[in-house]
Amino acid sequence: MDLATTRALTSPEGLALLEGLPPYAEASSLATSTALRRDGHSPELVAAVLTQSRLRQRGRAKLGDAVDRLLLTPDGLEQATRPQVARQHAERLVAAGVRTVHDLGCGLGLDAAAMAEAGLEVLAVDADPVTAELAGHNLAQVPLPAGTPAPQVRCARAEEVADEGVGAGRHTAVWLDPARRTPGVADATGRTRRTFRLDDLAPSWELVQEVAGRVRAAGAKLSPAFPHAARPVGAEAQWVSWRGEVVECVLWWGDAARWAGRTALVMDGDAATLGSAHVVTEADLPDDGPAPGSDRGELLHEPDRAVIRAGLVGALEALTGGAELDEGVGYVRSPDGGQVGVPWARTYRILDEIPLQDKAIRAWCRERSIGDLTLKKRGVDADPDRLRRSLKLRGDGRATLVLTRQSGRPVALHVTPV
Repeated sequence: MDLATTRALTSPEGLALLEGLPPYAEASSLATSTALRRDGHSPELVAAVLTQSRLRQRGRAKLGDAVDRLLLTPDGLEQATRPQVARQHAERLVAAGVRTVHDLGCGLGLDAAAMAEAGLEVLAVDADPVTAELAGHNLAQVPLPAGTPAPQVRCARAEEVADEGVGAGRHTAVWLDPARRTPGVADATGRTRRTFRLDDLAPSWELVQEVAGRVRAAGAKLSPAFPHAARPVGAEAQWVSWRGEVVECVLWWGDAARWAGRTALVMDGDAATLGSAHVVTEADLPDDGPAPGSDRGELLHEPDRAVIRAGLVGALEALTGGAELDEGVGYVRSPDGGQVGVPWARTYRILDEIPLQDKAIRAWCRERSIGDLTLKKRGVDADPDRLRRSLKLRGDGRATLVLTRQSGRPVALHVTPV
């Protein structure tokens, strides 16, 4: 979508046309397009409103009912922060005593919207003209607390804004969401390719750190693949999960950093409040953890993925009195009688151990008439789909097998939830 079409979409005519569309259905999209063009609307505007209708339908699960007032792009929707997570970002900055936030690389404006709703003055920029136009529309829909200035959006490069003197005020913060797609490099669908390398960020990783060092508080939304060794001294690297999915790693500096080091924030999906979220930090690690696989027991604990990404599985070992099955797999095994109510972990009872071999698992399933088999995998080079096909399951029995590594050897553990 070019800038002219974007402006037509955000015009009163374009918005009225979009709001008047029925719920999107792929089967009827061609008929809808034909009817709109017959009514005299331009092909470009018709394509734009139908694209918006489709994106809103796709984005509802992620963005909730707020999606009905947003204008989106495919890449922007994929990278958009969930409202509940964005609210957590805003709460951090408010607690740090911030009043004004420079959002450098605002995208569609989801984080900026949460910050404005929290009462912060937001000065947002994005280097892409179309994205900046859509962000301006989206932020104009935000309900603001009394006395909060309206968010400002302009099209500019983060480097330009940084050179203008970001960070001069005592109560100023910077929020950065560097582009994580490679311009000009597209996949089979025509979308730009995602990148996970710090060297490929725009603005650059060097500029992100330099700008963050100027202000009272700063945050940068990065990929969950952020390497532990790259964390700047004194900063907090927090891996965030939403309903079991790791959605980001945020670097926090200055007054916004609550712990210097690695942390994990586990959000269980409570849309109304963050009160049910759980934070795990390096302070929760034991002073002397057990060697991986050094313990045996009847219980298997599976920590939230954010805890694994943050390298904080030792916190689960400390709580349960167990040990990781093998270095890096994440699963912790502990004796019966240990703690099982860890809110950011699932606990299973181990019923059987089977060599991770097709023949052994096939025989095990046949003996028990297993016809419904759930396979969980971590830490081994195994293809659950291929394994399932090879088993030729028959029967009315059900089971769950965890395919993993224990003390250096592959194993399948038969488990049941506690």
